[in-house]
Amino acid sequence: MQTFQYSIKEPLGIHARPAGLVVKVASAYQSSIEMKTADGRTANLKKLFSVMALGVKCGDQITISIDGPDEGTAAAALKKFFLENL
Repeated sequence: MQTFQYSIKEPLGIHARPAGLVVKVASAYQSSIEMKTADGRTANLKKLFSVMALGVKCGDQITISIDGPDEGTAAAALKKFFLENL
C-alpha cells in the first residue's frame, strides 16, 4: 500500500472539472484508490460523485491511499496530477 498527502492549492477546490479529471486518471489503474479528508471522510477516487460529495476546498489536506498490483505507477501518476492541477 502506498499513501501520500497533498494540500489543495486550487482556489475553487476540487470542483466538477478537476474531479472528473482525477477520476479519469485513477480509473486507468487496477489498484484500489481512496481519498481521505482531514476530518476522516473517505471517497473512492474512481467514482465522480463520491469525490464531489467530499466538498474538498482550497487549503484542505487530503490523503491518497493506493493498494493493488500497479500501486507504484498509480501513485506516481496521481502525485503528478495533483501537483500540476490542484
